[in-house]
Amino acid sequence: MDALLDALQEGRLIELPDNEKNHGLQLLAHILEAIPAVPSNTDVAGFVLKREESFNTSLGKGVAVPHARVPFEGDLLCAIGWSPSGINYESIDTKPVHLVIMYFVPSNQRNHYLKEISNIAKALSELHDEDKLKSLEDLNSVRNYLLDLMSTAKDVVGPEARARMIQLEVKESMSHIPAQGLADLAIESLTIVVDSNGKHIILTQNKELFDVLEKPANFSSTLLTNGSFEIAGWRIIKRYFANYFGDRVSYDCLAIKVK
Repeated sequence: MDALLDALQEGRLIELPDNEKNHGLQLLAHILEAIPAVPSNTDVAGFVLKREESFNTSLGKGVAVPHARVPFEGDLLCAIGWSPSGINYESIDTKPVHLVIMYFVPSNQRNHYLKEISNIAKALSELHDEDKLKSLEDLNSVRNYLLDLMSTAKDVVGPEARARMIQLEVKESMSHIPAQGLADLAIESLTIVVDSNGKHIILTQNKELFDVLEKPANFSSTLLTNGSFEIAGWRIIKRYFANYFGDRVSYDCLAIKVK
């Protein structure tokens, strides 16, 4: 379960901001798209959502494992989303999903992915405690639960991986973990208000993000059409938008940056 452990080490465990399935999948996909190793303009969200249309990726017991298979070579990557209240995932057992483990699967990594997903399914089948998952209260407890799950599955996790888990546990026990994720991943909420002339007002508490977004003009059409755009290492993702009198549009967005 190397890719899952990499995600925990590199800060790709986040709390999902709402309990709507597609929103959660799109957010995790955009996090994967923001990783420098992923080629630019790779539509991970499109691959994932298309897959979900034909096959529900819930494993039951509150866990889903969506994935995007891409037709080029690269690294197997993972991002993890936690939903405290649960997502209506239309699971076969009808239970809400609290943990979404999303994989980015290049063509040269399919065997690696199949082995990893098989190991996860086995660990979940033998060791997963659904009631404990539902009772978790913050990202620290989610991360520790996953580490415990992997370290207990001795037959599917080798000694090298267990050593990495111990290092991660020690590292995190000695530092404060931001509520939105680990230090390698910045996630900020913001609002962009655009008037009829294309002029915009940025509402954010992050000064770096404010300075970056104050400068460019006419990005609203890209945001409306594509749902996202990139600037200065930030990926701006549209979650919702609302129309107001005076031809003004308000965009509720998330900004993601891999540090």
